[in-house]
Amino acid sequence: MRWSNLTASTPTDGTAPAQLELPGAVVRTFDTPGFAGMTFYEVRAKSLINRVTGDRDRRGVPFEYTINPYRGCTHACTYCLAAETPVLLADGRTRPIAQLRAGDAIIGTVREGAYRRYTVTHVRDVWSTVKPAYRVTLADGTELVASGDHRFLTDRGWKHVTGARTGPGQRPHLTTGNKLMGTGAFAEPPKESPDYRRGYLAGMLRPEPDTGAYRDPYGTVPRFRLGGEEPQALSRTIGYLRELGAHTAEFCRSGPRTGLSTHARRDLELITSLIRLPGDPAEDAGDLGDGADGAAADWAKGFLAAVYDAEGSHTQGLFRIVHGSPELVEPVRAALRRFGFEFAVEDRRGPIGLLSLRLLGGLTEKLRFFHLVDPAVTRKRTVDGIAIKGSAPLHVTSIEPLGLELPLWDISTGTGDFIANGVVSHNCFARNTHTYLDLDAGHDFDSKIVVKVNAPEVLRRELSARTWRGQPIAMGTNVDCYQRAEGRYELMPGIIAALRDAANPFSILTKGTLILRDLPLLRQAAERTRVSVAMSIGFLDERLWREVESGTPSPSRRLDAVRRMTEAGLRVGVLMAPILPGLTDSDEQLDACVAALVEAGAASITPLVLHLRPGAREWYLAWLAEHHPELVGLYERLYPGQRAYAADDYQRLVSARVRRATRRHGLAAREEVARELSINGSLPAEPERAEPAPDVQLTLC
Repeated sequence: MRWSNLTASTPTDGTAPAQLELPGAVVRTFDTPGFAGMTFYEVRAKSLINRVTGDRDRRGVPFEYTINPYRGCTHACTYCLAAETPVLLADGRTRPIAQLRAGDAIIGTVREGAYRRYTVTHVRDVWSTVKPAYRVTLADGTELVASGDHRFLTDRGWKHVTGARTGPGQRPHLTTGNKLMGTGAFAEPPKESPDYRRGYLAGMLRPEPDTGAYRDPYGTVPRFRLGGEEPQALSRTIGYLRELGAHTAEFCRSGPRTGLSTHARRDLELITSLIRLPGDPAEDAGDLGDGADGAAADWAKGFLAAVYDAEGSHTQGLFRIVHGSPELVEPVRAALRRFGFEFAVEDRRGPIGLLSLRLLGGLTEKLRFFHLVDPAVTRKRTVDGIAIKGSAPLHVTSIEPLGLELPLWDISTGTGDFIANGVVSHNCFARNTHTYLDLDAGHDFDSKIVVKVNAPEVLRRELSARTWRGQPIAMGTNVDCYQRAEGRYELMPGIIAALRDAANPFSILTKGTLILRDLPLLRQAAERTRVSVAMSIGFLDERLWREVESGTPSPSRRLDAVRRMTEAGLRVGVLMAPILPGLTDSDEQLDACVAALVEAGAASITPLVLHLRPGAREWYLAWLAEHHPELVGLYERLYPGQRAYAADDYQRLVSARVRRATRRHGLAAREEVARELSINGSLPAEPERAEPAPDVQLTLC
């Protein structure tokens, strides 16, 4: 929901957001250890029931309406961009602004001395509106579609897209000739066509010396070495080989796994053909199949991506490819020329025995390379710390009203800005007002919490409206409604009572044992409508719980809550989440957890493997490196690049282990009896399970 009367004070120097101000809000702090350092903003909400917008089926969201009595304010800012505007991510890739989510790691800017520099920041919130749209065109061809209120950074400071020189609409605004700061339009990423995959393999794989084979008891085994030792490059290489029909196994040459081997002659012949270098990728399109120039371009993009993954570097603003494979020198140069890149050759064979080339054109050309060819190794693509310079031709050539209103999107970030299609773009100042009890990440409450103190009364009014059709409502899908603040504000009894009196079906997902306080109300509601309760319990290890979920009730307390709710006649499902690879995923650990859940009376068990969203990924992997460094390699394989979900094969393995455990402990039989009783009318119809979408709930974010 949006509160149009909420505003935030913003500092004049552009360095940090000021104290949040909510007109009409009662601001409270409590002198208790549980709420130390926290500020509560008590507001009177205009509405409570939220509708999940967008393509719910695509996102896997099993509910349409939600209630969040505790949440941060929605922003009253008016800066907006077209949905497809690409935003620069922290890993050097781009994503349309409409596809960003809270917690995503992106690039913003920060002033250091005389320079403004790129830095990693995180998305705090995302929203959309409909406004009159304008097209801003720059001298290099960059186009930006934005509202008239949007601001871009120029060489003379921040300026709105439109404004007036005098009168009420007076404000700094763009005019033709103004120069925007940044690198200019981002290049389109490559399509992962078969030719792109072949090019990548040709740049990454080389036969081992001495005929590329070794002998074992089973005969001669052909082997290929990788151009580098990066896990992301290895993962992409193996994936591409499988997609193209070749199956391999890893082997250790010396230390890290840096080679692939195969037993099958068919696979050997296929890999040999895949990694063959054409005479000149810029000219010899005939070697690439029937796709002619398009196929040659795709091959060259994949080839450059692999060579950069294997032999490239981007340190202190310098982009180099140091040739360790002499046979690749000329194909690399030909591929760079194909796409118009300029480079300088640095002959270093004297001191270190290598020949290298350095890409010219500054950050503009480096980003064009990264986006055009898409290397797999993200650490080599970062722009963090690089100064923003005004060398790109980004002068405004035209500002045109499109003559129609369009859906436009905006985000808030930790730095108050972001990079939109290559130029520095303003957003509203970040206001730390959202509070999510997502303690899988080890985070406790945020420091500012907005409390909708009139939530029960507003809900009763909305449920009684003639337009409301009694659709199921989900709670706990974004903010845990039984977080610690509920112990003081006690909003849930009134909310449950309103839903009970309206006989409106609802579900609750929580980690909070405070739900037991409302057990009588839940029983009363279950007599009149469908009530679904789900408790999140991923493991039993109390020591590990203190390390990663210390702000939640202990696993034993949550098990007791399941038992007590089951004894009260409620059907309680358990989300066995998060299952932590290498820490809680062994057969013995999963079996023990399932046994405890079944004994407590769980009506269903749904396993969910750890989900590492951007933002949470950095926190968790840093914790892992400190406490369990032996598992870092495993996580790099299961979550390559910026992938949030574990590898599909691993998820299927864990699910199969949990299914076997549920059968061993009789849960499958219990579910079958429940279904039969439901058919015969002895029990209420089985309620919908409160299973959240993985991109909304039970994530480290």
